[in-house]
Amino acid sequence: MGDAYGLGGDLAMVRERRFALLLAARTVSVLGSGFAPIALAFGVLALPGARATTLSAVLAAQALPMVAFLLLGGVVADRMPRHRVMTAAESVNAAAHLCLAAMMLTKWAPLPPLLVASAVSGIAGAMLFPALTGIIRDVVPPGRLHSANALLGMGTNVSKMAGLVLSGGAVVLIGSGWVLMTSGVMFAVAAVLVTMLRGSPGQGSPGGAHSVLADLRDGWREFVSRQWLWVAVAQFSILMMAVQAAYGVLGPLVARQHMGGAPAWSAVLAGEAVGMAIGVVLAFRLRPRRPVMVATLLTLPTAAPYVLLGVGAPLWSIVSGALVAGVCFDIYGVLWNTTVQREIPGESLSRVSSYDSLGSLMLGPLGMLLAGPLAVTVGAQPALIGCGAMVVLVSMLAVLFPGVRELRVPDVRAVPTRS
Repeated sequence: MGDAYGLGGDLAMVRERRFALLLAARTVSVLGSGFAPIALAFGVLALPGARATTLSAVLAAQALPMVAFLLLGGVVADRMPRHRVMTAAESVNAAAHLCLAAMMLTKWAPLPPLLVASAVSGIAGAMLFPALTGIIRDVVPPGRLHSANALLGMGTNVSKMAGLVLSGGAVVLIGSGWVLMTSGVMFAVAAVLVTMLRGSPGQGSPGGAHSVLADLRDGWREFVSRQWLWVAVAQFSILMMAVQAAYGVLGPLVARQHMGGAPAWSAVLAGEAVGMAIGVVLAFRLRPRRPVMVATLLTLPTAAPYVLLGVGAPLWSIVSGALVAGVCFDIYGVLWNTTVQREIPGESLSRVSSYDSLGSLMLGPLGMLLAGPLAVTVGAQPALIGCGAMVVLVSMLAVLFPGVRELRVPDVRAVPTRS
């Protein structure tokens, strides 16, 4: 696909006030999210009487409500101005993290308040993500969606890497409570920035006359009526089951048993992070006419680090495979988000996005649950090879569907500019 703007035009988008505010808000919010997990984990474990089961309960209290409330988040974001939904979500997340910080600093942290604060944070995330997908289309003209998603991806990756590099040291230097407080302040800053967006003229609304169930049924019809959409979500759901098994359990096991432990595994994760930074730069220029087919094919190389780990390859080759996987995942994200934002009607976009997110998340925990028994019965390395084979198989199956292969990008010059 030809580029109507060029790289200079892509980067010039940061001078557009509404997009610049959204970019700044997401960059700050993701940085806060990058600091929080390590601070929460070490903060909980440092509490008097805390055990591994305490941490598991706190993390589950955050993760389960996020999944459970995603569909409701999509309905809310299609009914209300999305910048207000995002403002509320960031504000609630800020309050939850400030409460967690206060509990860590005072050492008064009974389990029930910890669970409640974590659950509130998870619900805030469920409200935020469907609104985020929709608001990009509200803020950015149709012909600039690809550039907008690439720039947002760049900001997100920089924040993720900064969080990965700085959070551990910050916990050691100033303590988990103060780091969680810093995260809370970052979420509050993001809320203020999103508030300044004010008004999203491109957003439709299904109106208040419909019930939540009716809105969910309408969103489901939009979702299943597009073969490319439900096939790609089903494929990615299975892929994420393999990813969670490999990165959450099997990879660390192999690193501990055969590669010297945490330093080697950190190198693998760093390789993927570097790959994601490279991928978002490449995504500016890669604008295929068949974006869903190309995105699906890009998931094939993501099997490389799992297979290399499974066959006992040298560390440098595993890191290289992780770097390639990071590149592919990031380009995939830009192509996918742009396609969804372009193809789905604005009044249904957040609900469809919530079904997309739910599908992508729901099998991940199953992968982690199955990984342990598989490591015991067949061994961690054969299980990793199986994860790689699963990624390849499901990706090739997805490409067989005509909707995935044939969806094309319309000529950007034929798309009317939103007034």
